[in-house]
Amino acid sequence: MGTRVMNDYSYPEGQYSPQRPIERLGERENVSGYELPKKESSQNEQIQRVLGLSIGFCSIFSEQLISHPCIVLRRQCQVHHNGGWYHLTPFTLVTTLLNLQRTQGGWTLWKGIGGVFVVKGINLASENIISEITPFPKEVSRHSSLRKYGEHILLKALGYVITTPFYTASLIETVQSDIASEKPGVLDTLREGVSRVAGWGAPQSGRLIPVWQLVGPTVGLRLSHYFISAIANYTVISSKRSEQQERRDLPGEGNHQLTPYEQYFPELLATFTGQLLADFVLYPLETVVHRLYIQGTRTIIDNTDIGLGVIPISTRYEGFMDCFRCIFAEEGIQGFYRGFGALVMQYMAHAMILRTAKLLFERLSQEFGPPPQRRTERSAMSLQPSPPSPYPSLSSSYGKHSPRPL
Repeated sequence: MGTRVMNDYSYPEGQYSPQRPIERLGERENVSGYELPKKESSQNEQIQRVLGLSIGFCSIFSEQLISHPCIVLRRQCQVHHNGGWYHLTPFTLVTTLLNLQRTQGGWTLWKGIGGVFVVKGINLASENIISEITPFPKEVSRHSSLRKYGEHILLKALGYVITTPFYTASLIETVQSDIASEKPGVLDTLREGVSRVAGWGAPQSGRLIPVWQLVGPTVGLRLSHYFISAIANYTVISSKRSEQQERRDLPGEGNHQLTPYEQYFPELLATFTGQLLADFVLYPLETVVHRLYIQGTRTIIDNTDIGLGVIPISTRYEGFMDCFRCIFAEEGIQGFYRGFGALVMQYMAHAMILRTAKLLFERLSQEFGPPPQRRTERSAMSLQPSPPSPYPSLSSSYGKHSPRPL
């Protein structure tokens, strides 16, 4: 009698069928609940997108609201040229904050916030209009040509030129004391900016610097801020995306879906890093520009030394370089960093908001994250039986020293 040699797929019916484990595994996957229906999965994706965008917008808006008191303090310290305290750390600002809140009320440090949003709106509108009537692109990427980069920079510069008089008006609204002046309205920034351009309504003072002399320093400051923040933003996002791509390239992670944390949090972190780096590097230049903005406007600010009383601002700078030399000669290097402690407070508050947003994104990823498909695949591989050997009796029919058949 000859030995019957059978193929892997030639077993009698009912003993082994390679299709049956696959069918049973499919049923097991459906019962286990790891695969969501397509309709429910698409609904979860929409919920993730809406919630992620909502968290992003809320964090940006709340960051502006919480940071504005620190911006007011910072600007007041920058223009207070003869102040006794430089406020290089947040600790020296505690007494000033408490006295301002006690004497002028809780909303005194939110003055001028409407003008800040108005200026941002004017800048965006001017860039949109310029991009519509010219071929200058509003956005560029790393694949753009040098010509496109140049046109984009020119677009940003023209937008800053148009917005310069409104920057000056917004600065005055944020630093002037509520005790010695009326509270400005939302549209006062527009009116004062137009008046600064036309020369109407401005105080008759020979020390008032014309707007055309402020255009150069303003464009230089804003473009430098844009360059530094954009480079830092791109660096952070690129590193985060590279990490995500490396995780997707791992075995078994080919179908990995991005969680809300991976989709939206890198953008918030990149914005925070870019703004922090730009504000830190350009702080001395910002101090000089703000002093030029306020010169000759007869603005009265709060006394930033102790937070009690008011101080008139009276300077005689001839221009940007003269202001720079005077600050260095009269106040030293630390004169360029007046109010730096307020900047530290601002980004400490921003970091707390960013931390809260991170926790919310992580919670959102846990609630609406993709199903653990890798577990299903492993269970499928472990449950699938391997076909028996075509010689099932060889290992048991022959002893250890028995001769093997040819």
